[in-house]
Amino acid sequence: MSNFTTELAPGYRASRLIKGCWHLAGGHGTVDEAQAVSDMAAFVEAGLTTFDCADHYIGVEALIGRFRQAHPALARRLQVHTKCVPDYDRLADCDRGYLTSIIDRSLSRLGVEQLDLVQFHWWNLAQPGYVEALGVLADLRREGKIAHLGLTNFNTRLTREILDAGVPLVSTQVQYSLLDSRPERGLVDLCRERGLQLLCYGTLAGGLLSDAWLGQPEPVEPLANRSHAKYRLIIEDFGGWSLFQELLAALQAIARRHGVGLGDVATRWVIDRPQVASAIMGFTSTRHLPSARRIEALRLDAGDHARLYPLLARRTGPPGDCYDIERDKDGRHGRIMRYNQNEGRH
Repeated sequence: MSNFTTELAPGYRASRLIKGCWHLAGGHGTVDEAQAVSDMAAFVEAGLTTFDCADHYIGVEALIGRFRQAHPALARRLQVHTKCVPDYDRLADCDRGYLTSIIDRSLSRLGVEQLDLVQFHWWNLAQPGYVEALGVLADLRREGKIAHLGLTNFNTRLTREILDAGVPLVSTQVQYSLLDSRPERGLVDLCRERGLQLLCYGTLAGGLLSDAWLGQPEPVEPLANRSHAKYRLIIEDFGGWSLFQELLAALQAIARRHGVGLGDVATRWVIDRPQVASAIMGFTSTRHLPSARRIEALRLDAGDHARLYPLLARRTGPPGDCYDIERDKDGRHGRIMRYNQNEGRH
């Protein structure tokens, strides 16, 4: 899969399938750190050389740092996309010193002198300061601590505001899947106009967009993990469990036609969308590597899209632009978020 990459910026390439590392932060079962490091080596050897993590994914940057120490030759092939997510309770005093401390800590945890890509998030839009904070990160980029800057979970209006302020962005990370088309309501066009690319998470809805859930009843509390809690809400907004089951059946029919898995089709659909550079996949072990190879080889045709279009035309949501509904801290989507992870609190 060494050629399954995309150019995010001049001279900088990333995998089209990025290994997401959220599951290694807890909330998805016990983490075997030695096995996680071994799996990272296998993914890089297979050509999936880009990992996505965050400053507030507890323990993940340090775990990638362990991988770098244990496998220095493979580490030279690795790109790490991390995030800068100031805690909700620190936004009012999110000054240069605080932001620099976040970046310095990421550098130390990862064991690098420069961060490949820092993706910025701001929890509370009622609190001003996100443009100024990005200005600090742009300064740190000029100082050499950061190679490239991106956003995560900003809608079209905010992204335009940040670009108009002169912040040098290369990408924006948003939720995008067959279940969630919000990027198509303006952000895709803006990215095309301004030269940004999309890095997409939620492609498989935390594993719910898979063969295993076809014909199954809707999951009930207690749910298996935080991903299921998050994406069950997205399915409700999409049109409910019945429409979701129709979508799974259509995807399985397409998958059988091509000799691949249902999730392979759902992923290929996303990475074929305009302005999409990569899909961030929650690959939890090396058992997912055959799927990655199938996704690379898969080509969806007009007949496949014709089978999906009538179902997608019936979806009822999620409403609004990217991350709008999740920004309501007391709403059904916002209540499952953890807002103060950098200080060790939720």
